[in-house]
Amino acid sequence: MNNSFFAFSFIIAGFLFFGTLTSCSDDATSAPENNISESISSQAEQSSAENTPASVSSCSADEQTSSSDAKPVSSVADFISSQAVQSSAEISSADIVASSSSAGSDSASSDATSSSIAASSSSASGDTELNPKPFWNDEFEGTSLDESKWGYNIGTGDNGWGNGEWEYYTDRAENVYVKDGLLHIRASLETNADDIANKFDGQKYTSARIITQNKFTFAYGTVEARIALPAGKGIWPAFWMLGENIDKVSWPACGEIDIIEAINDENVIYGTHHWAHEGTHAQYGNSTKQHFDGHYDLDITEFHVYKMTWDKNAISMYVDDFMYQKIDIADAAGEMGTFHKPFFFILNVAVGGSWPGFDIDDAQFPTEMQVDYIRVYK
Repeated sequence: MNNSFFAFSFIIAGFLFFGTLTSCSDDATSAPENNISESISSQAEQSSAENTPASVSSCSADEQTSSSDAKPVSSVADFISSQAVQSSAEISSADIVASSSSAGSDSASSDATSSSIAASSSSASGDTELNPKPFWNDEFEGTSLDESKWGYNIGTGDNGWGNGEWEYYTDRAENVYVKDGLLHIRASLETNADDIANKFDGQKYTSARIITQNKFTFAYGTVEARIALPAGKGIWPAFWMLGENIDKVSWPACGEIDIIEAINDENVIYGTHHWAHEGTHAQYGNSTKQHFDGHYDLDITEFHVYKMTWDKNAISMYVDDFMYQKIDIADAAGEMGTFHKPFFFILNVAVGGSWPGFDIDDAQFPTEMQVDYIRVYK
């Protein structure tokens, strides 16, 4: 009887010991799963926090400014509904969420290089692979500007093209020409008093501003351009776009996309979007100086590849694959509908103006923008 009792006790102890091992094994297996879940949740919260810096502001007509300060709200709609317009000339600074990851992580994780034209991209119909053949392009070969693709803005515009600029735009070969496979847009200092008085409306600076209006417009796609910019006091080069319907709805309702702007000798590239908010001007912009947690140091007078990707959800801008601007345009039924319509290109070098100021170094002239190519992919 005692032997049976001990045998029975030994069996019971064995079951208890095996059960304990099984329980420990289960605990050990489940713990990493809980940690992974917690890690994903934590990273999602961190990513959400990192992806919210964006700002919308309003300024007087056609002044070009940029802000990187941010206090995130949940959407463009929330920004619009939560902010009151103070006057037709000013909207309080506010913030929207531009669905974007930090510039540093986007730059590091990007699979596409500036020269990779077959990179994956989004289009109006969704994510597709870019056609390796440009939908539109200008390689600037030959000896003159291709006037089947480009036209000219001539003169001083209204109040210096809305910005108080001091140059007179011409179509002269002295200010715009093609040579050695490059487009040259040259800003010059005029010294002939008669020419200044009789040809250039009293302006001692001349330059060029060329446009594809009424020749080429598009909506959605990827733009690549290889450009070297001038830098100096009072100099304001730009590669930008205006809405095709500008003659019907005027600015800013037509929309404006500034792919590249630079002022003075900062060596900073600015990207900015402009549109109409309740009848006034609103804008959102960033730069290579500070975009989210990243920045990109560059010499703008050297050639760099600039890229803009544009689909139904967002417009993003890059230099050498560093993203310096991104805006969420998914609200096509609202104010962002401006950015779902065709736009045309503009290239120009301004002298002086409300943004760069009027401290102009005359010793720098002539100075010029050089463009190797512009290509649009679908």
